[in-house]
Amino acid sequence: MNRAELLQQSCRHLEQSATPERITQALIVLPEWALEQGQLVRRFRFTDYHQTMAFVNAIAILIHEQDHHPELLVGYNYCTVHYSTHSVNNGKGGISDNDFICAAKIDDVFTHHFS
Repeated sequence: MNRAELLQQSCRHLEQSATPERITQALIVLPEWALEQGQLVRRFRFTDYHQTMAFVNAIAILIHEQDHHPELLVGYNYCTVHYSTHSVNNGKGGISDNDFICAAKIDDVFTHHFS
């Protein structure tokens, strides 16, 4: 798995979560993200609220396209994105490839438009 491969993929229905090995591999490819309390998490920083909201609106488009919705925590100059997949493991949830795909796509938006 590499970032380019993740960017080319689209989210799909998954039944199983990623293995611990797969999660470790993804965290190497997505070094700005961390595993926190069973979720894939990254905090993005901005200069002001306007830029923060522009980012939230930009990622809302891709989130909708992928039909994989994170939890967002938005403040004056930051947005924290929390990803997990509630539908895997018979509805018990976990981290899945969909989380990695969306994390890479969100990173791409940030890199090309906000950094």
